[in-house]
Amino acid sequence: MRPPQAPPIAMTQLDLRSAAKFLGVDDATLTRWIRRGEISARRVHEQWQLDRFDLLEFAAARGLAVPPEMLAEPDEGGPALPRLSEAVRAGGVQHAVPGTDKASVLRAVVDALRLPPAVDRGFLHQMLLAREHLGSTGLGHGVAIPHPRNPILLRVPAPMVAVSYLAQPIAYDALDGAPVHTLFTLVSRSMRVHLHLLAVLAAALRDPAVAELVASRAGEPALLEAFDRVEAALAQRRAGPAEEPT
Repeated sequence: MRPPQAPPIAMTQLDLRSAAKFLGVDDATLTRWIRRGEISARRVHEQWQLDRFDLLEFAAARGLAVPPEMLAEPDEGGPALPRLSEAVRAGGVQHAVPGTDKASVLRAVVDALRLPPAVDRGFLHQMLLAREHLGSTGLGHGVAIPHPRNPILLRVPAPMVAVSYLAQPIAYDALDGAPVHTLFTLVSRSMRVHLHLLAVLAAALRDPAVAELVASRAGEPALLEAFDRVEAALAQRRAGPAEEPT
């Protein structure tokens, strides 16, 4: 039986108050982050406007738990969003990935991805590096989530998250300064799917049981089971408590 999906993330601009609620902080804190240049925002008619994509990346990098209700999106009649476990199954789990720095490790990751011949691996590698130049995707605790800033430029048949255990930890400019030992490389061709998977993955990596599996370099079966459990829990939280029978 297919486990319930975690709620998808909406694709709209948010005003300051809604964005603060998204991040679980007050308006003053978010305003301070904006003025310090820690998060992107623009002024529209004297009001701050923030993009959900930037908010989600910021939350993932800071380890902030986005409330499930803020990830809801109206049903647009599109295809069902993939489960995280489906994307990991498509991307696979790589062990002993070589490399001594970001560029060489990401090159090895891209070379090992299960991509069709039509996908330009060199272009994808450059997209991943370009995203890192905007700010490290290292979340801390030895984990990073490399991903392109603009997934719609990719021609992949299905979204994937490749889990890569590195042969040796490398410096990654992570928030906590710790070397990175595991990459979760996210590749899709739709912004909607990209944001959905990024949200679920960030939530999963905050789960202590998942963190322990990653630290122990668990194989694909154990990771898939854990991701399905986390995603089902997210869906249940989004749905709210079950109603008592009358």
